[in-house]
Amino acid sequence: MRALNLLIVVFAGLVVNTAAANEYTIASPNDDLVVTISDEGGVLTYQVKKGREQVIDSSALGLRFADQAGLDENLQISKAVRSNKNETWEQPWGERRFVTDKHNELRLSVERSKPKLNFDLIFRVFNDGIGFRYDVPKQRYLANVAITEELTEFNMDQNATAWWIPARKWNRYEYLYQKTKVNDMEMAHTPVTMKLSNGIHVSLHEAALLNYAGMSIEHRRGNNLVANLAPRPDGALVKLNSPFKTPWRTIQVSGDAVGLVNSDLILNLNEPNKLGDTSWFKPGKYVGLWWHQHIKERTWGNDGIHAATTEATIEMMNFAAKYKFDGVLVEGWNIGWDGDWYNNGDVFSFTKAYDDFDIQKVAEHGRNVGVRLIGHHETSGNLTNYENQIDDGFQLYQENDVAIVKTGYVADGGKLKRVDEKGVTRYEFHDGQYNVNHHLRVVEKAAKHKIAINAHEPVKDTGLRRTYPNWVSREGARGQEFNAWAVPPNGPNHVSNLLFTRMLSGPMDYTAGAFDLRPSEREPVNAELGRHDVRARIEHTLAKELSLYVTIYSPIQMVMDLPENYEARPSAFQFIEDVPTDWSKSQALAGEVGEYAVVARQDRNSSDWYLGVHTNEEARNIKTTLEFLGDGVWEAQIYRDGDNADYDTNPYDMVIERKVVKVQDTLSFKLGRSGGAAVRFVKQSN
Repeated sequence: MRALNLLIVVFAGLVVNTAAANEYTIASPNDDLVVTISDEGGVLTYQVKKGREQVIDSSALGLRFADQAGLDENLQISKAVRSNKNETWEQPWGERRFVTDKHNELRLSVERSKPKLNFDLIFRVFNDGIGFRYDVPKQRYLANVAITEELTEFNMDQNATAWWIPARKWNRYEYLYQKTKVNDMEMAHTPVTMKLSNGIHVSLHEAALLNYAGMSIEHRRGNNLVANLAPRPDGALVKLNSPFKTPWRTIQVSGDAVGLVNSDLILNLNEPNKLGDTSWFKPGKYVGLWWHQHIKERTWGNDGIHAATTEATIEMMNFAAKYKFDGVLVEGWNIGWDGDWYNNGDVFSFTKAYDDFDIQKVAEHGRNVGVRLIGHHETSGNLTNYENQIDDGFQLYQENDVAIVKTGYVADGGKLKRVDEKGVTRYEFHDGQYNVNHHLRVVEKAAKHKIAINAHEPVKDTGLRRTYPNWVSREGARGQEFNAWAVPPNGPNHVSNLLFTRMLSGPMDYTAGAFDLRPSEREPVNAELGRHDVRARIEHTLAKELSLYVTIYSPIQMVMDLPENYEARPSAFQFIEDVPTDWSKSQALAGEVGEYAVVARQDRNSSDWYLGVHTNEEARNIKTTLEFLGDGVWEAQIYRDGDNADYDTNPYDMVIERKVVKVQDTLSFKLGRSGGAAVRFVKQSN
C-alpha cells in the first residue's frame, strides 16, 4: 500500500475528494498476474497486468441504488485482509476428476463517509485469472436496495479482437459469433473472449450467479466496457435485502487460447456441493424422438404425424438398448403442443399425456431393457404455469424412473411470463433476477426427486454445477437443431468459436452426431409439412461430427440422428458407441478461437484416452504430440477425414485405421474444409 496526495479531479462525472489515496496490490500465486486497487479521489478503481503487459486499464468499481446513496463516491479503503488457498477437490462428474484451487485473496473493507456506509471488496487472483465481488453487510441504510447501476468496468485494449454474441435481443443466446475489434462491439453476452494487441487472451464472464441479474458487457466508447445488468419489469435491475453478495466478476487470462479452455477459475469461484450424495445421476449418452421433429418427419403436437407415441418410444428404447445408450428423450408427449405451441405457455400440462402416449407402459419397457425415459418440460416461457405444476410434474417423472429432465423456455428475450402476487402479468428476461431464481428453484426441487436438469433456452452457466451437481448441462447457444432449418446454418467455424467462448462457462448440450449431413434434401415423409430450405445443412464432415464428442463437453451427450442413418454406417458409429461422457482428465492441446481445436480427454472408468480435432472452413494439416498418454504401448483407433474430404463437396470421405503408438510419438491429420478427426487410444497388455 502507498498513500498519495491528490488534487481535485473529475472521474465518471463525479467531483471527487482530495483525501490521501490508498493503493493495494495482490498477485497470483506465480506472481504473473497483478491487480492494483485504489481509492484515489474517493472512487474505487482497479487495473490488471500480466507480467509487464497491461490487461485491464484503470477501471471503475461500485454500485448505485434507487433510494439510497450508492457505493460509488466518498469511498475509502479502511482495512485489508490477505489470505490464500491451495487445495484439491473432487468433482462427482466432470471434465476432470480433481480440480486444484490455488489462489491469493485480498479482502478490502471500504467505507463511505457521507452518508456512512460500508462494504467489502473481495479479489481472488489465480494463475489463470481473477475474480472479484461486492460483499455488502447488513446495515441500517441499506436494509432494502434496488440496484439501478453496477459501475464495474473492464477497460480493455480497444484494438483487441473480440468474439461475442449480442445481448438483450429476441433470440436469447442463440446467435452466431461475431469477430470484431473491441471498439466495434455492441452489448454482448458473456463469456466474451478477446485477443489483445499484445497477444494475451482474455475472457470476461461471471461466477456464482445467484439472486442477481445476469451481466452483459456494454461497449460505450473507445476501450470502455461496462457491466450492464438485465432489467426487471419494474425498472430496477436487482432488488435485494442486506446482507448480500454479488456474483463474481471474472477475468480469465492466458498467453494463448487453449489456456482459457484449460482454466477451472469459474468452478473454483463457486461454493462446494450443497446437495450431498448425487450418485443417482449417471453421465451417459441418449437418443431421442427429436431430430424427426426438427427435419419435419414428425411433429411435436398431435396435429400431424405425432412423434411422441408409446410405440415410437418403445422402438427407440430398443435401439438405445441395442447400442448400450442410457436414455431416450421424448418431446411432445404432454398436452399443450398442438397448434402454435410457441405461444401455448398458458395451457401446457406437465402431468397429462396425449392419448397415444402411455408413460407407465414406456417406463415399464425401459426397466425391462435397461433404458430410462428422459423427461421434457417445455414451458413456452410461462414461468408461473410451470411453477404451479412443477411438484406434480417431477413426482410423475420420479414414479416412472426419469432421472434427467430437459427443460425448455422458448420465448423471445424479455418475454418470459409470470404472474405476480397481485395477479399482474409481468415479463422477464432469460437472464433477469427473477428467472435466475426460478432456475435455482427448479434445480432444488428436481434434486428432491433425484432428477438432474438439462436446461434449454436457459440462464447462462456460471459454474453452479459445482454447488448443485444435478444441474448437469444446458444449451445457451446455437446448437445442432439450427442445422435442420436455419439459413444460414451454424457454419464451419461455429464449434471452433463455441469451444473458446460459450464452453468456457460450462457444459453444453450441443446434440452432436449427425450422420445424414443433408437432412433437408430427404424426401418428406409428410407432404403436408413439406421440407426445409436445402441451404439448411450440417456444414461439417462426418469425421468432424465424431470429433465433437471429445471437443464439446457435456456429461450427457445426445446421439441425435435417426437410427437408420447410424446403422447405415456401422463402422463410423462404433466411435459413438465407445466414447464416454465422464472424464478423469481433460486438456486442450492446441487451437485458436474460431479456427481449430485439439482436445484430449481420459475416460474416468478406464485407462482409455480420446482425442478430438477439428478445423473451420480452412483445410489444414495438424500434428499433435501424444505426451498425454502414459508409458506403454497403445492402439490408436483413428477416424479421420479422407484425402478428398470437404464439408461442401465430399463430407462423408472418412478413413478408419488403427496404429500402434507410444507416448513419444506424434500423429498427423490432413483435415478437409470444416473437417476433423476422432481417436480412441486403448492401452495394450505387455
